[in-house]
Amino acid sequence: MAIKLRLTRMGTKKHPFYRIVAMDSATRRDGRPLEYLGHYNPMTNPAEVKVDAEKVKKWLDLGAEASDTVKSLIKNAGK
Repeated sequence: MAIKLRLTRMGTKKHPFYRIVAMDSATRRDGRPLEYLGHYNPMTNPAEVKVDAEKVKKWLDLGAEASDTVKSLIKNAGK
């Protein structure tokens, strides 16, 4: 079972809001996640990113792989 850290879309049409989640790579985009790790709101200026660094580290240590977008959000959230 390959675990991915990726975004799942929430919000309404034309007003997206994303949750950063850990889920099996075979699960559909909006499927049930294993754990919620944070959120990303691109509609605010500047974009709001909140990440639980401890949970992310736990999943990465367990062998999870982050998507490119999640990698950049984690990197920018640390600043």
